[in-house]
Amino acid sequence: MSYRKYLKFLPLFLVLLLGLAACGGQTEPAAPAEEAAPAEEAAPAEETAPTEEAMPAEEVAAKCEDTIVLGAAVSETGKYAREGKDTRQGYNTWLDWVNNEYGGIKVGDKCYNVEIVYYDDEGDPDTAANLVERLITEDEVDYLLGPYSSGLTMATSAIAEKYGVIMVEGNGASEAIFERGFQNIFAVLTPAGNYTQSALKAVSDKGAKSVVIAYEDTAFPSAVGAGAEKWAEEYGLDILAVETYPKDVADVSAIMTKFRDLDPDVFVGGGHFNDALLFVRAAEELGFSPDAMIITVGPSNPEFVSEVGDAANYIIGPTQWEKSMSWKDEYFGTAAEFNDRYEAMWGEPPTYQAAESTATALALQLAIEAAGSMDMDAVRQALYDLDVVTFYGPINFDDTGKNVGKPMGAIQIQDGEILVVAPEEAAVSDLQYPMPPWDER
Repeated sequence: MSYRKYLKFLPLFLVLLLGLAACGGQTEPAAPAEEAAPAEEAAPAEETAPTEEAMPAEEVAAKCEDTIVLGAAVSETGKYAREGKDTRQGYNTWLDWVNNEYGGIKVGDKCYNVEIVYYDDEGDPDTAANLVERLITEDEVDYLLGPYSSGLTMATSAIAEKYGVIMVEGNGASEAIFERGFQNIFAVLTPAGNYTQSALKAVSDKGAKSVVIAYEDTAFPSAVGAGAEKWAEEYGLDILAVETYPKDVADVSAIMTKFRDLDPDVFVGGGHFNDALLFVRAAEELGFSPDAMIITVGPSNPEFVSEVGDAANYIIGPTQWEKSMSWKDEYFGTAAEFNDRYEAMWGEPPTYQAAESTATALALQLAIEAAGSMDMDAVRQALYDLDVVTFYGPINFDDTGKNVGKPMGAIQIQDGEILVVAPEEAAVSDLQYPMPPWDER
């Protein structure tokens, strides 16, 4: 295993410790060193100070003589740089907690520190696949954490399957990922086909009768679009048009002009953060004012409001997680407590992509501990057997690796605030419908 490469330094380390003890005399013991910021995402010292219950890093190191090495190819640059940052910070929130507060991963009567090796996949599937192969064959990581996006997860999970290495992920929702018969891919997030279910039901209940749908012609948005068609039909909405557009599109004006002329009650946009910006800006510019706009990824991110200002109000978005939700666990506490921890650490609130990334790493940890072994087959079976409620929600994998235990929520931006409006049992505010025309705000 990867941790064996560290054992050769143990004798020297012990000699140094004995030397330090001999020189120490009767002086007062030194205060614990300040906790380092998580790898790859350096943060100001005041943001990473351990909580009162945290175990100082040197105490953890003294108790855990071995290390589990995880690998992740995550976008630092390219189209998914924004979401990639959230993904890394989510992983590193767990990394800081598991090493410096929880006391390492417990495997039988041993404990393991954790290291994460990161590479920048640049938002490119081929690059991501090559980097994951490097993580497995050169870095000899023990397990893998997933990238951001369904397209990159499709590519990287194929490499993980080739080498029989477990990959747990939280940012690839396309059902196609789980239709290949793979045994090493596990996803904590709700599948993409269900993203719009709660929102479409909510607007249908408010009286919406018709819908138009636009989505990027890649894995995740295509699954969202197909799911939107399914749920629209389920809730009696007349589908007036469905349009697709290519990856990295810079202008959606033609699509939005066509939709404006059809005069639908509801617009559904399936894409990523930048696509959400394009949809809203084009709709406002063209005077396209449906009664509701449901858009994936963007609206649930606080940066969306910063980018489009007041135009963000009334926009609805699917969400995997929000701090107001009622889920909690014995590790990170409530959703609100996780939010506070994350915000103190990074100086910004967590997006749901960040929360599901922390939950991804937590799920892998719980499976390793349940297996009581580092054996890949034992950990894989423990993942299949996992049935737990976390701060992020229920996690229960089916035989394809999908999380079948967790429902999807919907938020609406109201007066600049992101509020859960569906499903009813999770809502903290009523849905505002219809959305007023742009020129009447």
